Amino acid sequence: MKAYHLNEHAGAGGLVLADVSKPEPATGEVRIRVEAASLNYRDLLILDRVGQGALNGRVPLSDGAGVVDAIGAGVLQWQVGDRVAASFFRDWVSGPFRTSYVPSALGGNTMDGVLAEYVVLPATALVSVPAHLSSIEAATLPCAGVTAWHGLITRGGMGKGDTVLVQGTGGVALFGLQFAAALGARAIVISSSDEKLARAKAMGASILINYRDTPDWDVPLMKATDGEGATHVLELGGPGTYDRSLRSVASGGKIVQIGVLTGFGPKPDLARLQWENADIIGVTVGSVEHFAAMNRFLTDQAIHPIVDRIYGFDEAPEAFTYLRTGAHFGKIVVKL
Repeated sequence: MKAYHLNEHAGAGGLVLADVSKPEPATGEVRIRVEAASLNYRDLLILDRVGQGALNGRVPLSDGAGVVDAIGAGVLQWQVGDRVAASFFRDWVSGPFRTSYVPSALGGNTMDGVLAEYVVLPATALVSVPAHLSSIEAATLPCAGVTAWHGLITRGGMGKGDTVLVQGTGGVALFGLQFAAALGARAIVISSSDEKLARAKAMGASILINYRDTPDWDVPLMKATDGEGATHVLELGGPGTYDRSLRSVASGGKIVQIGVLTGFGPKPDLARLQWENADIIGVTVGSVEHFAAMNRFLTDQAIHPIVDRIYGFDEAPEAFTYLRTGAHFGKIVVKL
C-alpha cells in the first residue's frame, strides 16, 4: 500500500509518498481502508516541526473515514464493510480526560495518522459514520466537529436563546455555527472577508463583523448585544484575540478555549472573569463517546459538514499548502 510520511529531507513540502506493507489487525483491532482524510491547523504545526525527534517518518493527519476491511480476533462490534471514522485520541473512549491519553493522538508525536491507504486501530477507537454523510464529509468530523461539540454543548451547555461568538470560518468555527443554528442560539461571526461573512449569514449567523475593517470588534459586538455580550465564546485565535474575547463574554458566560491561530504569546489578563462570574473551558478535541453523541445529533438534525476543497491522494502536499493560505471556508479533504 501507499502512505505519506513526514520527512525533513522532502523539501518545502515535508511529505513523501512511500510504498509500505499493508498492516494486519491483531486481537481487538480492525483494518480500515481509508477513503478520505481531512486537515486541521494542528497538522501545519506538526509539519513545521518535521526533523524534531520521532516526527520524522510519522504518517500525518488525525482525521479519516473509510470502510472496515479486516477484523482481528475478539472484535464483535464491527463487520467487514462497516463505514467508520477514527477518534482523534485512540485511547480516550469515555469518561474524563487524562494526560495519559495524549500520546494516543493520531498523527502526532508518538502515533501514526491516517494519510495512508490502510490503517489499523483498536475496535474501541472507532465510531459509525452517519448514514446521511459521505466518507468525505465524515472525514471532517474527528477533530473539528468533536471539538466544537465537546466545548460548546457537552461542557458549555449551549442551547436555545444563547449567543455564541464564532471566530473565523474554519472547520471548528463552522461546526460551532451549525450547532448554534440547529439549537436556536444566536451566532456572531467575525472574519476578515465580507464574502465569507455573507456565506456565514446564509448558514444562520445573525451578527457579522469584519475584524479587518473593525479591529476593535468587541465594541460593535457589545453594542449589537445591548451590552450583554456573548454567553459562549468559541476562542480560536489565541493571544491575538483573547483580550477581546474576555471583553466580549457575558456575565456568567463561557469562553471555550481551543485555538492558537495567532501563535503563542503574552498571557491575557483574566481578572474580568472573576467580576463577570465567567468561565474558561479548555478543550482538546474529545472522546469516542463525545464523537458518537455528536453523530447522533448530526443525524437527527440532518447536518452536513462544510467542505471547502477536495484534493486527490497524490495532491496531499498541495492540500497542506492551501490550508496555510487561510483562504478556506470549512474543511479541506484528501480523497483516497
